[in-house]
Amino acid sequence: MFKLLRRSVKLIEFVSIGPMTRKTRMRLVGTFIIGTGVSTYLSFPSVSAAKKFNSSLYLAEPITDIEHILANEADMKTRMELFVMKVQADFVRALENEENFGKKFEIDRWKRREGGGGITCVLQDGDVFEKAGVNISVVSGVLPPGAIQQMRSRGKNFADGALQFFAAGVSAVIHPRNPMVPTIHFNYRYFEVVDRKGEKQWWFGGGTDLTPYYLNEDDAIHFHTSLKAACDEHDETYYGKFKKWCDEYFRITHRGECRGVGGIFFDDIDTPSQNEAFQFISSCANAVIPSYLPLVRKHKNDEYGAKQREWQLLRRGRYVEFNLIYDRGTKFGLYTPGARFESILMSLPLLARWEYMHEPSPESPEGKLMKVLKEPRDWLGLESAKK
Repeated sequence: MFKLLRRSVKLIEFVSIGPMTRKTRMRLVGTFIIGTGVSTYLSFPSVSAAKKFNSSLYLAEPITDIEHILANEADMKTRMELFVMKVQADFVRALENEENFGKKFEIDRWKRREGGGGITCVLQDGDVFEKAGVNISVVSGVLPPGAIQQMRSRGKNFADGALQFFAAGVSAVIHPRNPMVPTIHFNYRYFEVVDRKGEKQWWFGGGTDLTPYYLNEDDAIHFHTSLKAACDEHDETYYGKFKKWCDEYFRITHRGECRGVGGIFFDDIDTPSQNEAFQFISSCANAVIPSYLPLVRKHKNDEYGAKQREWQLLRRGRYVEFNLIYDRGTKFGLYTPGARFESILMSLPLLARWEYMHEPSPESPEGKLMKVLKEPRDWLGLESAKK
């Protein structure tokens, strides 16, 4: 009889609200269950009691208090925080699956005294990934003068006085061990600024780009095709505009070369609506795994020697130069009070090399890559199709 009763309670639990805690089950006593011959009371818990945070989707607890998240599910700050946490968890798990000997990410959840915090995930000395960092940050407070000046230079019109801000984003840089596997970087973020009058401005930014050490045209085409498909779901003009923006942004000006073979990059996206802008960056972020993981699987067991390794380290040196001299995200992080430098600099490779006046032969595999880096290519032939 009692086994039947437990099965009945389980059934009601399944069809009504899903798994329940022992405390919730204890409230199910007091009325009559048909067919059991047992009088017992069955009361369904309220919606608020049934609502739970599904922590299995993520790698750590959110930065924001869980009760606040559950009470503000429709707010874009909440939606973005949970979204970047999910992107982080999915990407970390996908990368771990490529490691041959079970190497795992170290998960470091940290808090910022001035407001917010982040979750930094780093894998070092794997057999496939020499260093991989996947970081989320959810921070708030008062914008520092350097950040305000940087935003105004991009056309932001802020009132005078202190500016409260909220920023949530996910950022990843993957440095593979094998030089035949390219490096990938992506970053997707949401920003809110509120002035002393209570007026709010918001926008999204981000992008994904590929940095190979040896040129494989099929890889570049696959990568750009994946990003174009994500853009085309929302606006067929996006890919062309944001591909060009990427080529211009990720340019190491003092070297006269791009960091890699491009991708997409954009900032200050605040149209056509907040929800539509969020859906767009969601599509772009969700395109990262299908755009990159096939390239990892394709090349992670390729043969290479000392020459290819030295070239990889030289190109990593260029990567460091761009991030420390030009990258806006790095500068914003360094400007922000309470900056956590370990997380900001997680994008740097474990090893890099600088060789004085190094120039590869134009006819070498290294020289063929340099030609593309100096003259960005239309990988999908869109410009020629217009003519």
